Amino acid sequence: MQNLISFFEIPCENFDRAVKFYSEIFSYKFEICDCETEKMAFFSNGEGAISWSKDFKPSKDGVLIHFNVANLDEMIAQIEKCGGKIIIPKTKIIAEGRGWFATFSDTEGNTLGIYEPLK
Repeated sequence: MQNLISFFEIPCENFDRAVKFYSEIFSYKFEICDCETEKMAFFSNGEGAISWSKDFKPSKDGVLIHFNVANLDEMIAQIEKCGGKIIIPKTKIIAEGRGWFATFSDTEGNTLGIYEPLK
């Protein structure tokens, strides 16, 4: 079975600020596509992008996307260092065989999640 998520877009109001934030927390350079009415910064795996368009509005109440991370504590520190805010701190998932998660607000006001599986 294929992954259920085909592609995701994280809306932003300030494209450069959002790209800088995600570049710093994930330590990589985005591929930028600057079209006439839209800007996109593609994640390296091709599954999603940071997107700017006059109709795109960041929101803390939208779809919640969780990123896999190797070390939740290090990512939380990086998010805070880069201007994000932790909403739900590192939390153990009660279901057996799961790891930990946290949620954060990015520099644009979107709420996203991070997930560290059990090792």
